[in-house]
Amino acid sequence: MPVTFANPHRGRGLDLDAPFPCSDASGVMQLLGQCPAHAETALLDLPELAARCGVAQLYLKDERNRMGLGSFKALGAAHAIARAAADRVVDSAWQQALVGQTYVTASAGNHGLSVAAGAALFGARAVVYLAETVPESFAARLRAKGAEVVREGHDYEASMAGAEIAAEVNGWTLLSDSSWPGYVDLPYLVMEGYLQLAQEAATQIPQQPTHILLQAGVGGLAASVAAHARRTWGDAPQIIVVEPESAPALVESIRAGAVVDTAGPVSAMGRLDCKTPSMIALQGLARDADLFVTLTEEEAATAVTTLADHGLATTPSGAAGIAALLAGLNLPPEARVLAILSEGPEDA
Repeated sequence: MPVTFANPHRGRGLDLDAPFPCSDASGVMQLLGQCPAHAETALLDLPELAARCGVAQLYLKDERNRMGLGSFKALGAAHAIARAAADRVVDSAWQQALVGQTYVTASAGNHGLSVAAGAALFGARAVVYLAETVPESFAARLRAKGAEVVREGHDYEASMAGAEIAAEVNGWTLLSDSSWPGYVDLPYLVMEGYLQLAQEAATQIPQQPTHILLQAGVGGLAASVAAHARRTWGDAPQIIVVEPESAPALVESIRAGAVVDTAGPVSAMGRLDCKTPSMIALQGLARDADLFVTLTEEEAATAVTTLADHGLATTPSGAAGIAALLAGLNLPPEARVLAILSEGPEDA
């Protein structure tokens, strides 16, 4: 059974030097309305899986084919880059709007794909730093999108340090999906992009959910969806944040009441294997989340197998939200659960 921790800061938040996440999806919706590659993703109603989990209804927002990039991350960095292009475009020459600009980032794969795709759309260059543990299949996908790939260090934190140094030395724009003191503006825009999927889910779901399960690495997706849920449905849904037990950055920061660096072994939940939370995400989740849950590697792997049995191929990261429910998170039988299938399989 997953380990849980109730949020003592719910409704108040923490006194961090960071903005709360954006909760208004109108800006990203307006921008994406001009993008021919954009299409709404499905909200899946899964009665058989709901029955197996002992709840009344289970809905999965399926992000595995978002804009052809395989995950929700397609909405993040590309949105931030599109904002910059919108400020600079001349005579509708969108493909030339950011010529001469270089974006650099660190990624476990999907964020880098969004940076690469966004840069290519508007004439910019993308450089993506990957840890040695990131599968080569992701590196190949990044190169196919036009990005330059640099291997740096054994974990995400080491690759991020490399990206930061490269940005400073070369005068490039660092575009991270995390945030820290003095670096909040671009991550705020990345997180704003995720509001698109939250808005879609809110309009697709036939009834207000009673529980929302949100997997988290640095916390950007979870915090954005949580902020939108509070704006849309108020205090009624219970919001549950799910992390790997080897990377409990958010729950340990919630316990401490401040940003905490954690340590642990490498997790198979690679996109969630982040040892330090985003400051903006922590700010938002301290206010909006009700419960924090940590998953074992075995619980995440079991969820992948179970979802595959239902025709829903994904990774341990993609399955992590629903994994908490499958692992025995005790919700009432009348629960109406909303979760996110955040990415497709690595070999997709």
